[in-house]
Amino acid sequence: MKHKLLPLSETMHYILLALREPLHGYAVMQKIEKMSNSTVILAAGTLYGAIENLNKHGWIEAVGNAGRRKIYMITTEGEEILKVEQERLKHILSLYESGDFNEEN
Repeated sequence: MKHKLLPLSETMHYILLALREPLHGYAVMQKIEKMSNSTVILAAGTLYGAIENLNKHGWIEAVGNAGRRKIYMITTEGEEILKVEQERLKHILSLYESGDFNEEN
């Protein structure tokens, strides 16, 4: 699957993973901070820019509101993107595990 957003950035990965449950933006930021053991702290502008992009590509969608906050969730297409990326990353990890990355030729 070729797409201009692939491979996913770390930020996009975390957002899609967080949105496997319905959340509003601030809750997404908190969840990502927790999931990443505080190594990924998203600024609001970064998060909302990424959410807009993911929404535009149909990988997440607004599913409701909590007061003024929009609640988003991953779509079926977004789930497929995560599967594609998971396979890509598994392959890369398998190269580390096999030790092939140490060979010069």
